[in-house]
Amino acid sequence: MDLWTAIERRRSVRRFSSALVPQSDIERILAAAIHAPSAGNRQPWHFIVVRNPELKTALATAAGGQGFVAAAPAVIVVCAEPDRSAARYGVRGRELYCLQDTAAATEHILLAATALGLGACWVGAFDETAAARAL
Repeated sequence: MDLWTAIERRRSVRRFSSALVPQSDIERILAAAIHAPSAGNRQPWHFIVVRNPELKTALATAAGGQGFVAAAPAVIVVCAEPDRSAARYGVRGRELYCLQDTAAATEHILLAATALGLGACWVGAFDETAAARAL
């Protein structure tokens, strides 16, 4: 699927099949994420791929009970590294740039998933402490 088609077809999908996402697709999605732009090319992120059902359930709970998180065959958690951005940009890097950078990486994840024929949904509402504890 070309880029424009992926952009036009991208939707927030909250109903998933139980089919496993091939590791090769996960790797392509992560490759797209790391090619996202970032301030000063700091790449202030970590990506955690979660397939464990108990961990997905804990993440769904941390996301305010959004059960579709637990139902997804794979969850990619995007973690910002504020210190990496702050090392170059100070407070602005810590409080703004690292968030913009991880947002760009997340959009690349969504478009890559769509291009591969997969459904995905950006989850921005969650308890950071509960998610960190689960991970």
